[in-house]
Amino acid sequence: MMFGKLLIIVDDDVDVQNISYTAWRVLNNVDWKRDVVIADRSIGRPRSCCQFPALRGSKMGIDATRKTREEGMMREWPQELFMSEIQAPVDARWKEYGF
Repeated sequence: MMFGKLLIIVDDDVDVQNISYTAWRVLNNVDWKRDVVIADRSIGRPRSCCQFPALRGSKMGIDATRKTREEGMMREWPQELFMSEIQAPVDARWKEYGF
């Protein structure tokens, strides 16, 4: 993590190899004011400010996990909906729709 600029935490049931699903979960599970942390400045002290420019700058952490009551969520976290019954008929008609 020394050279990392971004850390995103997701729930253990998220398949992080599926980038589009992971992005969907991150974008839907984040309250940008509460769940994002930005750490300013560099991680080390290079001898000169130009010696290691990659060490300078900020880092960001994003909590994209389901929230609990302890974290301020005052209701149950909603279940994820899947369109399994609708998706197959729609996929079969894409050409008819003009796509």
